[in-house]
Amino acid sequence: MAKERVQNIFENLEILDAGAKGKTIAKAPDGRVIFVDNAVPGDIADIKTGKKRKAYYEGTAVKFHLYSSKRTEPVCQHFEYCGGCKWQHMDYKFQLHYKENEITNNLIRIGHLELPEITPILGCKEIYNYRNKMEYSFSNNRWLTLDEINSTNEIDSRNACGFHISGMWDKILDISTCHLQEDPSNQIRNFIKNYGIDNGYEFYNPRAQSGFLRTIMIRISSTKEIMVVLQLFKEDKKKREALLNAVSEKFPEITSLLYVVNNKGNDTLYDQNIILFKGNEYIFEEMESLKFKIGPKSFYQTNSAQAYELYKITRDFAGLTGNEVVYDFYTGTGTIAQFVAKNAKKVIGVESVPEAIEDAKQNAKFNAIDNVEFYAGDMKTVFNDQFITTHGKPDVIITDPPRDGMHSHVVEKMLEILPKKIVYVSCNSATQARDLSLMKEYYNITKTQGVDMFPQTHHVENVVLLELK
Repeated sequence: MAKERVQNIFENLEILDAGAKGKTIAKAPDGRVIFVDNAVPGDIADIKTGKKRKAYYEGTAVKFHLYSSKRTEPVCQHFEYCGGCKWQHMDYKFQLHYKENEITNNLIRIGHLELPEITPILGCKEIYNYRNKMEYSFSNNRWLTLDEINSTNEIDSRNACGFHISGMWDKILDISTCHLQEDPSNQIRNFIKNYGIDNGYEFYNPRAQSGFLRTIMIRISSTKEIMVVLQLFKEDKKKREALLNAVSEKFPEITSLLYVVNNKGNDTLYDQNIILFKGNEYIFEEMESLKFKIGPKSFYQTNSAQAYELYKITRDFAGLTGNEVVYDFYTGTGTIAQFVAKNAKKVIGVESVPEAIEDAKQNAKFNAIDNVEFYAGDMKTVFNDQFITTHGKPDVIITDPPRDGMHSHVVEKMLEILPKKIVYVSCNSATQARDLSLMKEYYNITKTQGVDMFPQTHHVENVVLLELK
């Protein structure tokens, strides 16, 4: 059903709760729910609605009469415009409260599941500067604030390096300081941007498919190694070498400096040839006694410290004794598989991305782990009778699917073989609840715990242990 445009202002409404996708909830006088994009539970505000469906409105608070005691002052100067940290104005202890509530409500409301006593959500020790990877885009047509648009002052430059404005694929918010990655991340980004401006380098124009500077990726690992990948739209050897040499000289702590020339329509790098300019082609992440080699195309949890906590909970829920056959579904680069391997008889990891499986195999070899095997392929076709015959019936299945959850064929196959335990790690408790509801006839949920990987956002992971009835 198409959205109906309305222009109502509802006055003096209390924000009652937090909802999905970082929005909060109020009730209109007609009984409909209003999803509000810029408020905190406990606020009292006038709300302007812009979209209406049959059962709800979407709106924005335009005047606050009372600020909630759950609020805190955002530390980021870009908070009002950047959509990356939508909960930065909410005190962290309340962020955790609403994340835990969302998990519980989804499991009960969507899955109709019986839950044990819920282990309290595990929060982050570091609520800023926790990301190990950031990506920034260049644009010669930066997003302008309303004040800039209405101003009579001439705008000197439209060049920007930062984040896409939500819903505007061709507009970039220029970022001076981001609080999600430790320094020298900001210094590196700003140096490259300013070098480009000072030397007349063309910033990318996505509509015209033109320009020179396109994106920057910065990784800072738990071992404090730094990888910088500069993406260019076209080759210009003189400009490229001058810029990369300047970056290398300014930041000698960069251990891996790479570049790619990408003139296709999108920014994705997985099909591109990434070229080493200086240093190593990879950096390392460490977790307990394990090391993971991270290249420019590698997937790794973006919060290194909290990934360790998530994996410890997963290992604890699995309760391995050393005699178990373990299947690790959606294994990615095999981090969980390798993390639990020392406690298992053998671990079989499956992932659809071939490059990730190659990373997993290399890391297992590097870590001298000989009781893991990795296979690339679509889960719903790989996980079949022949696969089970070849590798043996699993005692434990660990599954960590993408946001869409598991394919119904995967769930059906699990219920055919009925492993003793299933540990379900999820970044979307709604699809997790849907999948768990299909298994509740055969399994009891004996443990569940949320893990906050992304402070200042509404995103949350959840780990559930299923034990055969």
